[in-house]
Amino acid sequence: MAALVDVGSIASRFEALEDPRHTRNRRHLLGDILVIAVAGVICGCDGPTAIHRWARERLDWLKSLLALPNGLPSRDCLRRTLIMIRPEAFQQCFQEWVAEAFPRPPDHPEGRLVAIDGKTCRRSHDAGRGLGPLHLVSAWASEEGLALGQVATEEKSNEITAVPELLKRLCLKDMLITIDAAGCQKEIVKAIRAGGGDAVIALKGNQPRLHEAVVELLAEQVERDFEDVRYHAVETSDEGHGRRDDRSYRLVELPRGFAAAKDWPWIKAVGFALRLTTHADGRQSSDVRDHISTRFLSGKRFAEAVRGHWGIESMHWTLDVTFREDDGRARERTLTNNLSWLRRFAVSLLKRHPARDSLRGKMLRCGYNPAFLTEVLKLQ
Repeated sequence: MAALVDVGSIASRFEALEDPRHTRNRRHLLGDILVIAVAGVICGCDGPTAIHRWARERLDWLKSLLALPNGLPSRDCLRRTLIMIRPEAFQQCFQEWVAEAFPRPPDHPEGRLVAIDGKTCRRSHDAGRGLGPLHLVSAWASEEGLALGQVATEEKSNEITAVPELLKRLCLKDMLITIDAAGCQKEIVKAIRAGGGDAVIALKGNQPRLHEAVVELLAEQVERDFEDVRYHAVETSDEGHGRRDDRSYRLVELPRGFAAAKDWPWIKAVGFALRLTTHADGRQSSDVRDHISTRFLSGKRFAEAVRGHWGIESMHWTLDVTFREDDGRARERTLTNNLSWLRRFAVSLLKRHPARDSLRGKMLRCGYNPAFLTEVLKLQ
């Protein structure tokens, strides 16, 4: 196991993880089991059975890296271990590894972009036990492509209660959190500010009075050409996929006397993102999204925050298309949670590798070529 430990790998991080197994059942080192699980998921394995099959085919490579005092752990050993490990402790090991391997970039003066959003593992339901699909709320460092944490809930409707729990696990200082409209809740905004972070949150009809007041304010200012408020503006244009998207961003510093601010004292600015799409056949369509912000950001950073939130949606798409997460039939809740976290971490590692290839291409190369997989694990 020395080779991995020497490069500051994940194996050394697992040494601090409390081993949940009974002492009489510890035929295999916990670090060995978890490194096998990490490597297997990076290669596209969807669960303990697939991880064990892959490990059998790569036994010589694994022996060159790991101790394996009693040979290769069985499928059942892999499964039991992933069920017994507490997800929050498991994630903490990865977070410490990331902090060491990926030094945080110089702080942006307006905060590090972190998107929070939920995703349902659609086939994780267990009708026999009366359990619906597992819903996961995760945090994603948009500009760095790094998974920072996740919390599981039994229902999508519980996402509002899961977000505060996830926020407790993050160091919010100097973060700029982006959340969709479901997260536009007073307690969530309050928690972000209490932790030293800021937020840009989409606004829709789930907060009708606030939304109505913001829409009215912005419409009035557009009509007045923003002549009596401080505001920042950015225009962008992109072409591709047979269309052109022209985007207009406006962020208005909240004027004094704005009645809705009484119940939302953390709001310092409100804004909108307007997208005008021109299709190849000349058709046009438009979309407007309103937002609240706890800071009067520059126009550029506001635009980056709004567009950057798409990064977590892209990551969810990758999980479904590249790692086929929605097809996973693991029903045990902790197992599903830990496997989902391993997939998110695998996305982070594969994105960070400098090879000029698609993420799926990198995943396949890890499966074909142990030397390439070693590069990904070493994070060099």
